[in-house]
Amino acid sequence: MQYSGLVEPSDLFSDHHVHTFLCGHAQGSMEEYVLEAVKKGLRVITFLEHMEEGIVSRWPSWLSEEDFDYYFSEGRRLQQKYADKIRIRLGVECGYNSDSRDKLRQRLAAREWDEIGISCHFLLLPGEREHINLLSKREENLRRFAGLDCSELFRRYIANLSEAVTCLNGTVLCHLDAALRWVPGHRLNDRHYQEIDDLLALISARGMALEINTSGIAIRGEPFPNRQILGLAKKHGLRFVLSSDAHKPEDVGNHFSRFQPKTASPKTKPCSG
Repeated sequence: MQYSGLVEPSDLFSDHHVHTFLCGHAQGSMEEYVLEAVKKGLRVITFLEHMEEGIVSRWPSWLSEEDFDYYFSEGRRLQQKYADKIRIRLGVECGYNSDSRDKLRQRLAAREWDEIGISCHFLLLPGEREHINLLSKREENLRRFAGLDCSELFRRYIANLSEAVTCLNGTVLCHLDAALRWVPGHRLNDRHYQEIDDLLALISARGMALEINTSGIAIRGEPFPNRQILGLAKKHGLRFVLSSDAHKPEDVGNHFSRFQPKTASPKTKPCSG
């Protein structure tokens, strides 16, 4: 399925969201991602590694401050080594937790990021001590979801993102409708879309971009967010950026060719991975 008639990403040769082994649930070194991006003809690659604060989970999926020290050191080395081949940007995907708002602000302010992605992976359910991962397909998480009102849980997720957009200096909103993606039968309703539309208005007012996350194509046959949300975002005049959300080097730039204009010449066509 092609998307060129629906949205026009700002740059077909920039991948705005990749991870590395540092987050604990991805594979490959930073250099391996850079080499893959060069091989596929990309001009820009943005590392967007996970920051979380105050989250209780048996499966940590984010970087410590020590990890970020290495991340910046290695990133600077690669920027120098590959300066004539590709632009390397060092960003962060900040998972919002309202209980740790001030700490997140402090951590974001302490470093110079090329991109600050806003997301929400975890929520704390009433009466529980361990946060639930909204994007996880672990069996334990799916069992917890089975006993919940997932429609209301998704509304909490959107409310959390709206708060994050308002109080953090984000530059891009990540994988908007990816929450609960592994929950059987989960569907968005009219109320969800209205609240998403309100969120998109906030993003527009803050001057943020909206990520088109192509990892959704392998999962559900369309990116995150879906076509209906992309249509709403277009009405708000939002800027779109392409992101693979690669967790393996070979996934860098995946499916970017689906967004190329039909009139694109061979020299202006992105990789077809």
